[in-house]
Amino acid sequence: MKPPPTVKTATDDKLGKGIDVALVTLVFLGFGYLLDRWLDTKPVFMVVLVCVALIGEFVRFWYDYDSRMRVLEAERAERRVSGSQGKRA
Repeated sequence: MKPPPTVKTATDDKLGKGIDVALVTLVFLGFGYLLDRWLDTKPVFMVVLVCVALIGEFVRFWYDYDSRMRVLEAERAERRVSGSQGKRA
């Protein structure tokens, strides 16, 4: 009996990124809750740490997007150069 074929999934899929944002936000919310409980400053640290988590995630998204676009632009430029060299020959 053959095992079922394995499906390769990309690590940059949208569902994974969404879960990552949710988990990071929840972890920072939890740390904020614990700090607020310890220092009796409710809800200062919860709000601040959730904002830091969300800003950090969106900055990470921006850098991931920017690096991916640089790779795609370089590939496009290579295809354009190799295509123009093929026409000359």
